[in-house]
Amino acid sequence: MAQLYFRYSTMNAGKSLEVIKIAHNYEEQGKRALLFTSELDDRYERGFVASRVGIKKEAIMFNENTSIMNSMNLALSQDPSRIHCILVDEGQFLSHKQVVELTQIVDYMDVPVIVYGLKNDFSNNLFEGSRALLVYADKIEEVKTVCWFCDKKATMILRLVDGKPVYVGEQVMIGGNDNYLPVCRKCYSNPKI
Repeated sequence: MAQLYFRYSTMNAGKSLEVIKIAHNYEEQGKRALLFTSELDDRYERGFVASRVGIKKEAIMFNENTSIMNSMNLALSQDPSRIHCILVDEGQFLSHKQVVELTQIVDYMDVPVIVYGLKNDFSNNLFEGSRALLVYADKIEEVKTVCWFCDKKATMILRLVDGKPVYVGEQVMIGGNDNYLPVCRKCYSNPKI
């Protein structure tokens, strides 16, 4: 029986690498996986799930107006072979409606869906997609990484602007290690910069 998985973490925990690895495992077995990623993420190349370690895989881009169900049906019309899994990177950028669509794919089409994304932003607020995933996911799993400054588990994201921590601003600002660091709660409040 298919399920909806939400695997969350801070920045720099290997989420995109996991998406690529899982897609590879399906494809190596002759199974079809559909990959989705947000069009907002342009750090490497749009239309690809890309890892910081340098590998990437083509994906279907979504924005707030994309119907995931229509995208899946379009993929099926282009290639009617069975879809064995849907993988979503940058799941925090999904809308509530898109998460509900993912539940319908799981419940009525019996296709497992695995979503990777951030749980909270740099101000420790939930993203819309993360909130909906926390409500609707059958399984919620944490992808762990280590604090940039100490050896504790990173649970928060520290935003940097010109090398200095900031705690207020627009929720979405795309960036890498130059803008965001994974940190523990203590180092979030008192970063060693």
